[in-house]
Amino acid sequence: MKSTIELLEHTDFPAIKRRQLTILQVNMGYLCNMSCVHCHVAASPYRTEMMSRELVELIPKVLQAQNIDTLDLTGGAPEMHEDFKYLVKAARALNVKVIDRCNLTILMEDGYEDMAQFLADNQVEVVASLPCYSLENVDKQRGKGAFDDSILGLQKLNNMGYGKADSNLTLNLVYNPQGATLPPNQQQLEADYKRELKAHFDIDFNQLFALTNMPIQRFGAVLLAKNQFHSYMDLLKENYVASNLAEVMCRSTISVNWLGELFDCDFNQQLEIPVPNKSRRHLSDLLTQNPSGDEIAIADHCYGCTAGQGSSCGGALEEESAEKTIEDMTV
Repeated sequence: MKSTIELLEHTDFPAIKRRQLTILQVNMGYLCNMSCVHCHVAASPYRTEMMSRELVELIPKVLQAQNIDTLDLTGGAPEMHEDFKYLVKAARALNVKVIDRCNLTILMEDGYEDMAQFLADNQVEVVASLPCYSLENVDKQRGKGAFDDSILGLQKLNNMGYGKADSNLTLNLVYNPQGATLPPNQQQLEADYKRELKAHFDIDFNQLFALTNMPIQRFGAVLLAKNQFHSYMDLLKENYVASNLAEVMCRSTISVNWLGELFDCDFNQQLEIPVPNKSRRHLSDLLTQNPSGDEIAIADHCYGCTAGQGSSCGGALEEESAEKTIEDMTV
């Protein structure tokens, strides 16, 4: 798989600094029951990189030391880590909100039948990937059978109370475009998802997050193979919105990889671009040092978070946007 880092590292993206750290995003490892085309961490059932128990036990201490209010768990499939449940319980005991970035299909795998109930019992917010509400598109991006298992996973969560208006169990969905396009208007797409999923499968959820595909890892390699990399970067830059800089996720989040190394965001983690401050590059450093005010490492892929409506782990940053493709650049 060809890397795109050498095409991204020279950039004119504006310099930015971190504000108060409120979210610790932890990648527990790259093991996953799926191998999705759009996956920016190239996770799969064959990956062996997993966070050690020693590092897992350090996380609650960092949450306390930095007074962090949200622990965002990702992977791979974070639920496949043997210490996932331990970490969730430890964070919830500190009254820290826990987010599980779930691929939904894991809830239907052998050995994980009780996972949905565990998430509900601990009031974990579920952010679930569902790149489309049609079988053909989902299976194309995530593999045969992924759509059916995703629907079953959503129905299982709904049965626990997730996504219901009278429940405190939050279920948000994540949309990624199929190719080299910006996401369509998030609010309009959310309405479409809610209508279609309710009509065909009686599924409810809270919000839809529309995320821009980053030109890195598998998606970056696909762009290079199709000779679309430079036109996709042009698309991102032509649709840059300066006001999105105020809300990009790196301003309030630090990303931790399975080795405990610190990065400004999950994308920088996959590009192996460390935080600029050399004295604060490991999870243990956060026990005594506050990263607020630190410079944030930037490269050309940062335009992906600021194009159009903007894109973050919480979805769009702006209210309005129209879908744009690389074909629009030639008009």
